[in-house]
Amino acid sequence: MHSIAALALLLAAAAPAGQAKTPADAAERAADHGDKMICKRFAKTGTLVGSERVCKTKADWERERDTLRGTTRSTGCQMASLNGC
Repeated sequence: MHSIAALALLLAAAAPAGQAKTPADAAERAADHGDKMICKRFAKTGTLVGSERVCKTKADWERERDTLRGTTRSTGCQMASLNGC
């Protein structure tokens, strides 16, 4: 009798509680439209309490990120070569 109750508890614990999120769901959320507005807050330099809110489309944020990454790589190698990279 106890083994049947234990088996029932084991099966109940193994059953999914709800619909599990798959990596495909995360990919769909990441593939939002490029015209979706995203706002970010940045601290203003020189003040402890001031901040600035910047709103851009997702495509604009991605373009800016890619531009900064390209600039960092190119100037980083130039600076590293001066130090014997």
